[in-house]
Amino acid sequence: MPETSPKGLTRLAFGGDYNPEQWPESVWHEDVRLMREAGVTMVSVGIFSWALLEPSPGVYDFGWLDRLLDLLHENGIRADLGTPTVCPPVWFYRAHPEALPVTPEGVRHEFGSRAAICHSNADYRVAAAGIATRLAERYGNHPALAMWHVHNEYGVPVSACYCDSCAAHFRRWLETTYESVEAVNEAWGTAFWGQRYTHFEQINPPRATPTAVNPAQALDYKRFADATMRENFRMERDILHRLAPGIPVTTNFMTALSQCDSVDYWAWGREVDLVTNDHYLITDGRRTHVNLAMAADLTRSVAGGAPWLLLEHSTSGVNWQPRNPAKAPGQMARNSLAHVARGSDGAMFFQWRQSRRGAEKFHSAMLPHGGTETRVWREVVELGAALDLLSQVRSTRTRADAAVLWDWHSWWAQNLEWRPSEDHDARERADAFYETLYDRHLTVDFAHPEADLSAYPLVVVPALYLTTEAAGNNLKEYVEGGGTLVVSYFSGIVDEHDTVHEGAYPGALRDVLGLTVEEFSPLLQGQAVRLSGPDGSELSGDVWTEFVVPRGAETVWTYADGLTAGHPAVTRHRLGEGTAWYVSTRLCAQGLDALLGWAIEDARIAPRADLPRDVEVVLRTGESGSYLFAINHTASDAKVPLESHGTELLTGERAAGRLEVPAGAVRVVRLDG
Repeated sequence: MPETSPKGLTRLAFGGDYNPEQWPESVWHEDVRLMREAGVTMVSVGIFSWALLEPSPGVYDFGWLDRLLDLLHENGIRADLGTPTVCPPVWFYRAHPEALPVTPEGVRHEFGSRAAICHSNADYRVAAAGIATRLAERYGNHPALAMWHVHNEYGVPVSACYCDSCAAHFRRWLETTYESVEAVNEAWGTAFWGQRYTHFEQINPPRATPTAVNPAQALDYKRFADATMRENFRMERDILHRLAPGIPVTTNFMTALSQCDSVDYWAWGREVDLVTNDHYLITDGRRTHVNLAMAADLTRSVAGGAPWLLLEHSTSGVNWQPRNPAKAPGQMARNSLAHVARGSDGAMFFQWRQSRRGAEKFHSAMLPHGGTETRVWREVVELGAALDLLSQVRSTRTRADAAVLWDWHSWWAQNLEWRPSEDHDARERADAFYETLYDRHLTVDFAHPEADLSAYPLVVVPALYLTTEAAGNNLKEYVEGGGTLVVSYFSGIVDEHDTVHEGAYPGALRDVLGLTVEEFSPLLQGQAVRLSGPDGSELSGDVWTEFVVPRGAETVWTYADGLTAGHPAVTRHRLGEGTAWYVSTRLCAQGLDALLGWAIEDARIAPRADLPRDVEVVLRTGESGSYLFAINHTASDAKVPLESHGTELLTGERAAGRLEVPAGAVRVVRLDG
């Protein structure tokens, strides 16, 4: 069985993508010397090197990579070796232009970027298997090899192709999935608009049409595209497992909802030996450290709670957003250690040496254009030393307080055409609920709607438009068993085929919530409604309202104006040993905090009001001990209460009572006992 952590790595992973082919070989020795100075333990190599490794069909040049891996090994640096299948060489595309992906409008992409791949193309699969085989045969026993890195960021920037090869592959996928064309007709509701098929050969991908395409067909195509990429990953993974047994195989995810929306990471998490993730701050005015925490929690959850690895983030600014600010002094270390707090066994970057040419030459790196006289370099060296001091946290697990349900299939379905309001955004609701839990200093696991939820006193459902019958039953059993559930509007509506559940809304969640919804009443842009509570206080909501009819649930907040005036806005249903809350509008931040405050009381989660805002406290535990991470994202010094004594690992000082955390700093306490 392959290992589930980088082979031979005894410390936290620290390093980045290393692309020495961009530099004269004379620079490599300087690079390795500086890596040792910075405390680098592992680098990712070969990810974009196919054109160099196989400069013409069947002709290979491994000499440079031999010398590189030997050099890394001689200097005690482990290698995360890529299969370069994200960037086939130009000779491949000139021989097989049909391997370039086609848009829904029928436009074929050209060579000259990256990840321009039709994943159904047979010639691409043969070529990808060939280069993966050659690499495994040559380097499977190399002493520098720590793990395999297949492809790069599946799903970005292209996940789906609409060419004729994909059409044929889609038909085969449908036949395997549904077995008969009659079953496809039933699942897709093709009686509507006269879309009924009599043979699989009549079915095409959901290409450009005059108006909305069949939503169930579009949803299945998203599933097909994701499954096809996963087929190609498994093909390479199985080659590597066979030829290099014992070496873990991964591919770098992009779990942040702000960065990739085309991949079902629940399914992918089951395929890799070690979950790894790339995360970049999105500078859109939001609190970037909250998005970081959310992405790290989601990655850990995809890993089933096991340690994972941050394989890419940036030392400072990136280059692909409209505006790319630099990170403030200390922010790089704070970001890195926040990922470690939430389960990463290291902090890797893109990339080691900043490029002088190409599309990413203004993307920051560990070794900037300005060299070792820069602030970024000094902070890189400091971070390497800090991670070395924290090596004992390896293999421990992050402890969570609550769960947020998330399903990529539901997100895909909700984002299809012709929904009641384009202003209702599943990602926005997930961000908002998560941020409220974050501000209440709760550590969050994410969970699939059909997963075992019994370990969580509180489960939050920000947006679950697509809710299977099994998921509905799961949530009912969870509440009956004593759990506290919070569900937001437009959840429980359709099944896995985007078919509305029979009967009144909210379909699969009617019983657990103890109510029905007679009608949705989305608001116009800029409209808002007032909500009145039992104590006479008022809240506000926007985007969405509903005509809610309690059927066992009690009304907690009522619409005070608007079309739904006098109807329930927020309800509470006691079921078995637990409680289910429902909110039928998009609450303001104050309202969301109030709602979750009530739910937290129901869940009997101890409040943490003594912690300042934007000071996060996270606990990792395991055989080596318990480690409390205190991360101060503010400009003021903070004090964090400690329930037991311990040793602060970054300073070596003893800690008791209240832990001093300077502005912008991180402290990690190994708790006694």
